[in-house]
Amino acid sequence: MNKYLAGYLAAALVLVALDMLWLGAIARTMYQQAIGHLMAEHPNVPVAVAFYILYAAGLMIFAVAPQAGEAEWGRTIVMGALFGFFAYATYDLTNLATLANWPMRLSLIDMTWGTIVSAVSAGAGRAAMRWAASA
Repeated sequence: MNKYLAGYLAAALVLVALDMLWLGAIARTMYQQAIGHLMAEHPNVPVAVAFYILYAAGLMIFAVAPQAGEAEWGRTIVMGALFGFFAYATYDLTNLATLANWPMRLSLIDMTWGTIVSAVSAGAGRAAMRWAASA
């Protein structure tokens, strides 16, 4: 298997799995209490799929692939974390700037989550790339 495809699939799988755990179980009540009045009764699945496809591609392009030749994993993890921080900060800070009563606490938690899930997903992508390259 192509190492970039393996990296992409691993990053996407980890991203989706962790985000479903976060949104579906861990932080569900927090989001409902903070912005439940804005939430749809059911998610728009095609749009969610498009997000995960694009976000995983962004992780690969900006965090994982550029570090593919380096021996150390640290830069991949840091670049994944930074990608997540900036992406989630764009969303959350825009909401703080434009939406009435958007909770600051939720934005801080969400930006932290984006940083963590992106770092872990980038690490998974890097691991899969190394595995595919050695197979």
